[in-house]
Amino acid sequence: MKTVLSSIEQLSDVSLLPGLFKDRSKLNREYVMSLKSVNLLQNHLIEACLLQLRLNETQRNRSLDPVQVEAYRGDLHWGWESPGCQVRGQFLGHWLSAAARTSAGSGDAELRAKADAIVQELARCQEANGGEWVASIPPSYLDRVARGQWVWAPHYVAHKTLMGLFDMYKYAKNELALEIVAKAANWFHRWSGQFPEKKMAEILDTETGGMLELWADLYGATGDKKHLELLQRYTRTNLYDALLRGEDVLTNRHANTTIPEAHGAARAYEVTGDRRWREIVEAYWKCAVTDRGTFCTGGQSSGEVWTPPFEFAARLGDTNQEHCTVYNMIRLADWLLRWTGEARYSDYIERNLYNGILAQQNRTTGMIAYFLPLEAGAHKIWGSPTHDFWCCHGTLVQAHATYSSYIYYRSADGIAISQYIPSEIQTMHAGTQVKIGQSFESGNLGTEDIQRPGDAAKSGWHRPSEWTIKIAVDAEKPVDFQLQFRVPDWIAGPTGVTVNGETRKIDGGPGFKTIDRKWHHDQVTIELPKSLTAVPIPDQTDTVAFMDGPIVLAGLSSHQRRLTGDKDKPETMLIAGNEREWWNWLSGYRTTGQPENISFIPLLDVVDEDYTVYFEVSSPTGR
Repeated sequence: MKTVLSSIEQLSDVSLLPGLFKDRSKLNREYVMSLKSVNLLQNHLIEACLLQLRLNETQRNRSLDPVQVEAYRGDLHWGWESPGCQVRGQFLGHWLSAAARTSAGSGDAELRAKADAIVQELARCQEANGGEWVASIPPSYLDRVARGQWVWAPHYVAHKTLMGLFDMYKYAKNELALEIVAKAANWFHRWSGQFPEKKMAEILDTETGGMLELWADLYGATGDKKHLELLQRYTRTNLYDALLRGEDVLTNRHANTTIPEAHGAARAYEVTGDRRWREIVEAYWKCAVTDRGTFCTGGQSSGEVWTPPFEFAARLGDTNQEHCTVYNMIRLADWLLRWTGEARYSDYIERNLYNGILAQQNRTTGMIAYFLPLEAGAHKIWGSPTHDFWCCHGTLVQAHATYSSYIYYRSADGIAISQYIPSEIQTMHAGTQVKIGQSFESGNLGTEDIQRPGDAAKSGWHRPSEWTIKIAVDAEKPVDFQLQFRVPDWIAGPTGVTVNGETRKIDGGPGFKTIDRKWHHDQVTIELPKSLTAVPIPDQTDTVAFMDGPIVLAGLSSHQRRLTGDKDKPETMLIAGNEREWWNWLSGYRTTGQPENISFIPLLDVVDEDYTVYFEVSSPTGR
């Protein structure tokens, strides 16, 4: 299997530098470390009969109603992690994945030790369960599904534990974690082997999470025929065949049930080389994105189901854009980016990083918003540290541990910069040590921009209208390679590029561009002009959202409003507001010429404010 780009294999080769993404990553790490290991393990330990919950004397001697139960919760994880919930224990797998990536990328010894100790405890649980089963729920849940009885997604729950363990092997090099997964695979191989193909297909119609991706990962690691057989048994033929026929099998269907099935097909393609798997992934993307469209944020879904193609106006509400779908579609875009090298997938990732992953993390507490409401007068509802543990709570901790994976990629002849995030990579090319660092000089959120005498002639007195990125290349000795960089789809003018102060001509519009030269100690400056744009909702073109480059703006309004102006010239309605604070450029706007003016801030900065994203616009003449 050939790819145009490949991921940076060693997470430690890439490090985040001070800025927005490092701040959010730090918040995430603090939260991950704050959770007690025994609480993370509570449901696995209970299932293995290694932990017994005891009521205190007061609780034993009285009959508790729900309100009283709330008062006696004690030191446990609750919500979806409650010991009586059918999806209990799913969060631990997400936690292990986040811990594996974070510790491998940063060398965080404290987090690594905590994660390794949890793997040891899961091995103890597996042994107590008979040597194979290691999930937080009983295996009888899967037997019930096989009998046609409803159980809430047992495959999904089991997958999360096994996913976390595999990631501990893949990223943190924990061999015990791989042993645990391989032993668990024996149980699933025996269990799934009792069903004919048609029956297994019926079983797989109950949410299976990423089981197919897991078996593909395991087969890629072991080459064991048994694991290839599991991959084949967990093939969603009903879904895949319909996608390959070009049918819309997604409208009004639960979104996050099917996205992991596309992940499984993607990984199956990588480990088997069978082209049909790739065709399934491409068909899924076409059905989910190309032929459907997205909200201005880049996300999709309403009430956890896919929205009809380009018919969004009736779906604006308080349950738009489930966080799990945002995270998982970014992962799918990453596969397609590596296979094709097409910048449109990087553009998709960028928009969803800013207006999904960051917008659905509380910038002060690090907590998650399950949904990102897009109705007028919306309000984000934040989860709590230990009393919710929704599925999106799990993808929260994973998402903020993956930033560094989307910034740099290897090409056949060098390095490609996919995302503009302050960071640096240290790598080898042609036997030479190379370090590439990037930082924002101006234009992006939170960029420090201290003006000195004479700077005004260069940058003007007001907020920059471009992203200016400084790239430093330092090679141990002179070495030839190609440095690729992305001109984004939101570009609003000619791209400016200089190498060591000398102007380089860049042809064409958006896409990856290449500088091919002998590098040693060099400085590259990239200027990406941006503008304020109005993005209409497809089926109601007089209803628009406002964007500053790739950043969605939220109007601080508690109710629906109509604005007057030219939607093709959004500057007739919005002007800069509160643009400067000491050494920082701020990203606020305010309306002008309206009966009642309001402020706009980036959607990712909204915490507890009421906000509106889409506004009806009428022209001053009423036409």
